[in-house]
Amino acid sequence: MKKVFLLNNCGTCQRIMGELCELPGFERQNIKEQNISPEVLDWLKEKVGSYEALFSRQAMKYKSLGLKDKNLTEQDYRRYILEEYTFLKRPVIIDGEEVWVGNAPKTVESAKAQLVDKG
Repeated sequence: MKKVFLLNNCGTCQRIMGELCELPGFERQNIKEQNISPEVLDWLKEKVGSYEALFSRQAMKYKSLGLKDKNLTEQDYRRYILEEYTFLKRPVIIDGEEVWVGNAPKTVESAKAQLVDKG
């Protein structure tokens, strides 16, 4: 699978995709229009180790729902990501068995080294 989960209108996602030369050959899924499926989310959890690693604390709803004051379980993280697209850390890039999650500079550099610079 070659896929990117992102928000089309997110400036950070657009910048990262530009750094990654738009990743030709990758399917793009705008999570605002079509949220991630439970099956793919569960597969990603197996790859990255936890639902928490896929969860964005930057989402506005994180504070507005008072989640920062709660002790969330793995099942809570899973449920919130499936219920509300903004809780998925983004972008999520899948290239076969390789997965990159989020916009941390180290993550983007790793993806760039594997997907762009290797040619």
